[in-house]
Amino acid sequence: MGMLDYRTAGESHGAALVVLVEGLPSGLALDLGAIDSGLRRRQGGFGRGGRMKIENDAARILTGIRAGATIGSPLALEILNKDARLDSAASVHRPRPGHADFAGAMKWLTTDCRSVLERASARETAARVAAGAVAKQLLADYGIEALGYVTRIGNVAVEVDSGLTNAAIIAARDASDVYCTDATASAGMIEAIKQAKADKDTLGGVVEVRVTGVPAGVGSCMRWQDKLDGRIMGALGSVQAFKGVEIGLGFGCAERPGSRVHDEIDFDASQRGTANLGFVRRSNNAGGLEGGMTNGMPIVVRGVMKPISTLLRGMDSVNLETHSPERSDYERSDICAVPAASVVAEHVVAFEVARAFCEKFGGDTMQEMRAAYSNYLDTARNLGST
Repeated sequence: MGMLDYRTAGESHGAALVVLVEGLPSGLALDLGAIDSGLRRRQGGFGRGGRMKIENDAARILTGIRAGATIGSPLALEILNKDARLDSAASVHRPRPGHADFAGAMKWLTTDCRSVLERASARETAARVAAGAVAKQLLADYGIEALGYVTRIGNVAVEVDSGLTNAAIIAARDASDVYCTDATASAGMIEAIKQAKADKDTLGGVVEVRVTGVPAGVGSCMRWQDKLDGRIMGALGSVQAFKGVEIGLGFGCAERPGSRVHDEIDFDASQRGTANLGFVRRSNNAGGLEGGMTNGMPIVVRGVMKPISTLLRGMDSVNLETHSPERSDYERSDICAVPAASVVAEHVVAFEVARAFCEKFGGDTMQEMRAAYSNYLDTARNLGST
């Protein structure tokens, strides 16, 4: 089995989005409905624009599967665009501040930003969600679950209780139009989005992803390229409009002495069967990662999404053809896409965890992976035992 990886192709208003997932073991049963469920959640959330009323995202598996299970070859998935009008879409000469328009026009030496924005668009994240949904199904085989939700929109924020079960988080999140686990905060976030729309403005926020069930020792400290915390931060930071990522206590570490940052360790033999192998922590400021490796605690990572760059009222810009000052071009867009971003973050993080998981326990088949995983846990649980 090669390294688990994926590549995406497609433009915002092209014929389709395509994702190619390579390195999957054979024998992984895939539920297409679970992939489509992730795609539907990505389309939802209060504050989304008119594009999501046009599209009805669903994945079609083109290669890599037989009788409902992977066969070890590359897995290709397609998501058709109903709003496919790439060739007829208008040229864009007035770049939007904050978008890829200007930087891309300079990179590819053009005064028309259309080709740049078509690929740079967050529409591409539908393909990433599809890839992550496949990875989530692989992880689920080992009891590992990734959950994404919203903790801030604008100036309305909430902290999620670390003691909440996954089931409780999912129930509360799915009952919220902004994918937040707190009903009061959800109402405040919705009002903030409504006000931004009235002001012809946009809002950003913070999303959090929690991954549970990952055993200690996934990732590596031997090469910087293999550190799981760096890979997760890189993947999340690559999501369109994300401008900051933190793990666990994150930037809060700067405000505290070490005695109030590092998670002290105890041993509880009754928890030997869990991901922490019996080595429990009194806190989780490390966010489940130490030295580039998992430590058995839940992985907790947050990402900051800036406000959408397309404003109904526009912003001051310059016409790239005439160099004259003009207001930026308008592309149909969202007022707030933070709820959708939480779904993207969930799937992007899940893929990075699955990649590292496959590196440690990898084999050509699911049968081999299960055997390697079981052997590792048995060995780790017997370390130091008498």
